[in-house]
Amino acid sequence: MKKEQMVGTRLPLELLRDLEMIEEVELEDRSTTVRRLLSRAIREWKLEHYARQYGEGKVSLARAAREAGVSIWEMLDYVRQRKIAAQYDLDDFRKDVQTLKSL
Repeated sequence: MKKEQMVGTRLPLELLRDLEMIEEVELEDRSTTVRRLLSRAIREWKLEHYARQYGEGKVSLARAAREAGVSIWEMLDYVRQRKIAAQYDLDDFRKDVQTLKSL
C-alpha cells in the first residue's frame, strides 16, 4: 500500500493567490505548503467534530480525544474554550468516588 497518493484540485484564483503568498513567506514549495495547511485543517476539523460528538453525548471525552489525535487534556481545553457542556453527571461522579475508594 502506498504511503502517499497524488491529489489534484482546481482552486479559485483568490485561494491560489493566498497559497502563493504563503509559499513566498514560508519559503516552501507548493506541495509542502499544501500538505502543511491541509494537515492543520484536518486536525482542526477532527477537534471540532469530536468535540461536537462529545457535547452531544455520543462519545466520551477520552474517545473524542483519541479519535481527534490529541491528549485528553488538550480535548478538555478545547471543549472548555468552545463552552461545550461537560458530559459528566452525578452517576459518573459516584462511580469515580467508588473507584477512588477501592484504590
